[in-house]
This record gives sequence, C-alpha cells and structure tokens, in this order.
Amino acid sequence: MSALEHLPEIDNGLLRFLTCGSVDDGKSTLIGRLLFDTKTILADTLNAIEKTSAKRGMSAVDLSLLTDGLQAEREQGITIDVAYRYFSTGRRKYIIADAPGHEQYTRNMVTAASTANLAIILIDARKGVLTQTRRHSYLASLVGIPHLVVAVNKMDLVDYDQAVFERIKAEYLAFAAKLGIKDLRFIPISALEGDMIVDRGERLSWYDGPTLLDVLESAPAAHTEQAEDFRFPVQFVCRPQDSANPELHDYRGFMGRVESGEIAVGDAVTVLPSGASSRVKAIELGGERLPRAIHEQSVTLLLEDEIDISRGDLIVKSAEAPEPVKQIDATVCWLAETPLSPARTYLLRHTTREVKAKVARIDYRLDVNTLAQEETAGLAMNDIARVSLKLAQPIVADRYADNRATGAFIIIDESTNNTVGAGMIG
Repeated sequence: MSALEHLPEIDNGLLRFLTCGSVDDGKSTLIGRLLFDTKTILADTLNAIEKTSAKRGMSAVDLSLLTDGLQAEREQGITIDVAYRYFSTGRRKYIIADAPGHEQYTRNMVTAASTANLAIILIDARKGVLTQTRRHSYLASLVGIPHLVVAVNKMDLVDYDQAVFERIKAEYLAFAAKLGIKDLRFIPISALEGDMIVDRGERLSWYDGPTLLDVLESAPAAHTEQAEDFRFPVQFVCRPQDSANPELHDYRGFMGRVESGEIAVGDAVTVLPSGASSRVKAIELGGERLPRAIHEQSVTLLLEDEIDISRGDLIVKSAEAPEPVKQIDATVCWLAETPLSPARTYLLRHTTREVKAKVARIDYRLDVNTLAQEETAGLAMNDIARVSLKLAQPIVADRYADNRATGAFIIIDESTNNTVGAGMIG
C-alpha cells in the first residue's frame, strides 16, 4: 500500500521547492519518481514515456523524461532550462523547479531558486561532494532558501552501504559550516528504485529518519516562519468615474498584491516614497469586502483620504515604514551575454517601480566554486558580484534576508528591454 494512502486530508499550503546538484546526479529522475509514486502522471503521458524508453532499449520507464522537455535535453541527457512541474497530495500542493547542473547555466539556477522555500541538493553516492554540489549549495543559501535537504542518491549502486552515506554527510557538513545554513537534513535515497522517496522501501532499514515526501509535507510554507512587515506595491490605480453609478463616481482603489504581512480595515498606512499617511477604509477582493488581507492576496485597498498615489508607490503600515534610498549595495547575478558596462545607464525594476540606475562600483566578483572574492572591472554572463548602484529616483527596499519580495530587483537594458541582471539587496 502506498504511503500516500495513510495521509490525512489537511492543507499545509503551497510549497515551492528546487532540485539541484551536479550533472547526472538524478534530479530529473527524482522528480519523475515523485510524480510517479504520488500518482500524478496522466495516463497518456506515462504511455508516451514508456514508448520512448522502449525505443532506447530500456527495461524500465525512464522517469527523467517527465522533466527534460526540450529536444536538446533529451538528446544530450542533460537539463538545460529550468523545468517546472506541479503535483499535489492530500496535504499540500507543490511547484517543483528542476535546475540545470552545468556551470554555464548558473543564471537558470538562480532564477529557479529565487521563489523556492526548500532546496533538495542531490549527491551521487558514488562520487560524493563535488564542485557543482558546493556551488549550488552556496547559490541556494545566497538567494535565501531557508531549508536544505541533502539527498544522497543512487544508494542502489553502492549496495545501500551506510558507511558511504555517513562519509558523504560528514564531508558536506564540513563545507556547509561556512554557509551558515540553519535547517539541513540528510536522506539516503534511490530515485531509480524508489527507496525513501514516497515509500520507505526495504533496503535502507538502517536509516530511521523521514522519507523525502515526509520532509516535503511538513516543511513550513512561505511567510509562516516569522512576523513580516506589511508591504503592498501598487500595480494599478482604479478610477472607474462612472457617472451613471453614484457609488463609482468617486471610487479610487489601489490594486496590487500583498507581498508580505497583513492589513486590516482601519489600519494606519503610509505611502512611500512620498510619506503621505491615511487609514484603510476598505479592502476588496473580487467585488467582496474583506475585513483583512494577508500575504500573496491580490486585493484593492481604499483609503480614507485623497492622496496622490500611482503605480510604483509602496503602501506600508505607518509603524513599519522604511526610509527611501537612492543608493543600494547588492549581490548581482549577471544574466546577459552582453557584459555589464559601468559606463552605461540601466533600468532597475524593484517591485512595481522602475528607476534609472548606474553602477557606482563593483566591490568584487565571487568565484562560486571556491567562494573566493576576485577584483573585476566588469561582469560577464553567469558572474555573481557585490555591486553598489546609484539610482535616479528613490526606492523603498528591505534587506533580502528580511523580505525576498522587496529585497530583490532586476536590471533591464533600456535599448533592448531585455532582463540582464538580478540582484539581492543587503
């Protein structure tokens, strides 16, 4: 009987998680196994990958085909782009991001990690901790993923030897001490055979910890682990001005998404960067009035006073108002093939606000393999560096460690409108 059949019907919220690690550690196979063992694969999809596996002369279904969707990925047997997959159990819903393992796809890894709340670092039991394992672990900690699971995969190829698992665990812990990771777990698994993924199997009896699915089911959802300040970037100002409807004639609603915290009718709020204050008169969602709104809800706020507010402004609780700034220090990942030029002016998009920005200085470039800090005058694609940016207009930002929504930004090339960089403030 599947372990899923014992789960109570409760809702632990949405969990976004990431799988990463070195090349050929079995990330795509792991996700395929999760989808297969949780019975979330459609019959026609399963039939298609069974046929493809048979054509390749495989005796069993190649579950990695469920995520390696690009033709180039299937031909080379590697993951190039970030593959997102969705599944649900009786307890919660999941969004999985399968990140590439190659160094030249570092930017894809950073993109995938930016919204994840948990990361699964896969390690091949035969190879142990590799350079790419260290790099992805560092990147996961850099972008603020609070929970890491180190899954020692391919235990079937080392005869499920406990000594191999313990040696890799000790080696990883020695490295992870430098990263300051708070929540770190180790699980021996076989993605190919299914041991310790959804069901425990019978070949890892020496391991008495939770299965991978047990860890995923109990992991805290985003926004639930600490008190957060209220942040509401304004996306759109709604002014129907319908003369035929007296109720809408003076209607002025501010639409957006609650990025963090919560707000209630009657709360004192401040609009930044102007500093104007008012109180919340009403909160609307889908034509209904709400007494309060919480994180990740898209709502319309109505205020008691007439205030000049436009897209790009930030509404916060008056007691939690940060200071607007015109210069920021940040860790930047360069995403574009065109190198960063300190002489150029870029657009910086922070929440719903766009301002012009120039590089004031580059403190250092980080070697993600050794964590060494290197001097540099520019940035190439996939480079990660510590950068100071001067802004033409102020933005209202938090430290990325405190708020991933208001502590992050992207850099846009004005001439092409391409996103060329992503940054984390603090």
